[in-house]
Amino acid sequence: MKAAVLQNTGDTELDIRDDVEVSDPGPGEVKIDIKATGICHSDLSGMNGTLPQPAPAVMGHEGSGVISAVGDGVEHLAEGDHVIVAWSPPCGQCVYCVDHKSPNLCADVQITMAVTPHFSIGGEPVYGFAGAGTFAESLVVPHQAAIKIPEDVPFEVGSLIGCGVMTGVGAAINTSHITPGSSVVVFGCGGVGISCLQGARAAGASTIVAVDLLDDKLEMAKQFGATHAVKPDGLDELKEQLTANQGFDYSMEAIGSSVTMRAAYDAIRRGGTACIVGVGRAEDMLELSALELFYSEKTLVGSYYGSADVRSDFQRMINMWRAGQLDLEGMISKRMTIDDINEGLHAMERGEVIRQVITF
Repeated sequence: MKAAVLQNTGDTELDIRDDVEVSDPGPGEVKIDIKATGICHSDLSGMNGTLPQPAPAVMGHEGSGVISAVGDGVEHLAEGDHVIVAWSPPCGQCVYCVDHKSPNLCADVQITMAVTPHFSIGGEPVYGFAGAGTFAESLVVPHQAAIKIPEDVPFEVGSLIGCGVMTGVGAAINTSHITPGSSVVVFGCGGVGISCLQGARAAGASTIVAVDLLDDKLEMAKQFGATHAVKPDGLDELKEQLTANQGFDYSMEAIGSSVTMRAAYDAIRRGGTACIVGVGRAEDMLELSALELFYSEKTLVGSYYGSADVRSDFQRMINMWRAGQLDLEGMISKRMTIDDINEGLHAMERGEVIRQVITF
């Protein structure tokens, strides 16, 4: 089958091949024929080593499709079911799933996915990025990673919910707990940042500021909920105008840099919440003083997969989309085939798009 493969960590392009094989599903596993998959910035992070990923690997983690085969012991899914791929699914039984009520932090199934190569080329194992590998015509995952959705949900919509939308909207409503009438600033207007904006709007924030370096992205941000849009060098002046220089109630960082994480922390008021959504490099250190942590009483919190329980929150995203609270089709800047994947990766790296979707 056809798939886009990362041959070596650090490669700037993927190898588009038609000789990739996928195994049959084993006990507790399902095979999914991918119908649509979004190109996410985390794919670039896996390629350049920001996110650890063994190579060779079929990249992609944001996808939806149809179950084509079911392994032994899988009872709640069947051939023909429409599903979204969850790249970090809960096991449903561990301390995070049961006691801590934070199933997004469960790593049991994800670790199994990550170390089990279901792809191969010429008999040699090939991994799936984040345990998935949606840049392929088919993949095999544990049954917990296949979340059933209604058949009338377009595959393109389902694919976006699988990562970017859930991550950004979830950061706003699940992690930050944004309240009606509050003020919010979002750093970065890519797919996740735009989803943060939409989540803040859905939560009822009255002032929503988008921050980005590119004029086109700032204009697009206004279509998805931003009441104001500004480049970084204009944020302080806008903060003074909108908050009497007290700072915003909430900030969300969707870039993954210690510089913008620090800016997000500085942008909020005393007692405010700064939510880190972007994925940064392990060696990129964020510095805070011991005094300011005590004096400001700010909350600095990370958001992993939008603090989501994918078993219910994927459907909640669908409900919000149906109600017109989320514009997901509008986020799709371009549709393409797998043959165009490298062009799509470069366009995303240049900041020219919100989300691009590959269809099979």
